[in-house]
Amino acid sequence: MKIDNSPARGTRDLLPTAVAVRDHVLSTITEVYGRYGYQRIETPALERIERLSGGQGGENEKMIFQVLRRGLPERIEADTELAELVDMGLRYDLTVPLARFYGQHRAELPTPFRSFQFGPVWRAERPQKGRYRQFYQCDIDMVGEPGMLAEAELIEATTQALNRVGLTGTTVRISDRRFLSALASEAGVPAEAQDGFFITLDKLDKVGWDGVAAELDKRGFGPDVVSAARDRIEALGEVPGDKLVATLSDVLPSLPQAVLDDLATTAGCLSDIGTQHGVTWEFDPTLVRGMGYYTGHIFEVAAPGAAGSVAGGGRYDNLIGRSLGTDVPACGFSIGFERIVDLLSEPPARDRLALLYDTDVPTSTVLATARELRTGGRAVAPVGRSGKFAAQLKRLEAGGYRAFVHLRADGDGSLEERPLRGDD
Repeated sequence: MKIDNSPARGTRDLLPTAVAVRDHVLSTITEVYGRYGYQRIETPALERIERLSGGQGGENEKMIFQVLRRGLPERIEADTELAELVDMGLRYDLTVPLARFYGQHRAELPTPFRSFQFGPVWRAERPQKGRYRQFYQCDIDMVGEPGMLAEAELIEATTQALNRVGLTGTTVRISDRRFLSALASEAGVPAEAQDGFFITLDKLDKVGWDGVAAELDKRGFGPDVVSAARDRIEALGEVPGDKLVATLSDVLPSLPQAVLDDLATTAGCLSDIGTQHGVTWEFDPTLVRGMGYYTGHIFEVAAPGAAGSVAGGGRYDNLIGRSLGTDVPACGFSIGFERIVDLLSEPPARDRLALLYDTDVPTSTVLATARELRTGGRAVAPVGRSGKFAAQLKRLEAGGYRAFVHLRADGDGSLEERPLRGDD
């Protein structure tokens, strides 16, 4: 019987040319983050289900791949609760595992701890273009730093990483969860209903104010709430950085001074970063971000030609402390690794050489010749001659090779290097 060789729905295989792009992106990001002092860690794919479903993951908690307990009988009673069958799940992001990691290893780590993670995560999404059930995330986090140094450094390091990868002309959009709470309160949204209000507001760029108003109406918010929120948001649109704090104070008198001070510090740092590195930024009063664990600044990075953001993050001071019994300040930035890879369709050029050898050349000679050609660190791969010569050269060119050497059994031992053009 023929077996279906396609990957599981919502996942994909990656060919060598695709992996070459991914390796280039990862190595570049790793090098930049390393220069800023971030150290790479690894966490398991599996986490305890109670940690993953603790109420801090927002909509992602509805998409957890749950794992059955070991040793379950083949038949389960019809009225058995799901909680009795499941004890673990596949991680849906890298922040929740980092919180557990820090709680476990806190005594062994410096303060502040600069963490870098890269690895697969899983969400039970409905598969569609650009959305996968398994994909990779790339995160940096600073744990233990209560001041705005964390936000400013994370933004600078990440925009520099994106620039080095090849994404230029990026724009940083910032907001603050405390600002959003003040906005909702002044618009007449009670504290217990603000999460639903934020979820709807986050769709503004997709459905416009008419769509937001319609959904808020279904959630029980009247037109006066929508009008009050809209007036304040539009009053904050395209505010120059040097006037941001004064404008916020006028539009939202209830906004605490601590929030204004933090935004003033961040605005000054972003202006410096922009001067040094050509990064633009703006305050976005409609930026929400879906995770429930954010407590302060939130930010995203937009790039020309990209649908949606290519990176995002924020401050989450309460998440780690939930398991320690004491608050630990933390701030993180996640790069949209898959989205960036899709924007960079071609791998960087590499000097890869194919050693084409005739079938009657002794194996020891092939290996010795390849060893000689690799002097200086060049990538060389022996490939046996097969089929039509021109067709084989085209296959090598498609595989990323730039040149070849033909090792003949009857040759004089010379190693003439020839570029790959698909002809003899």
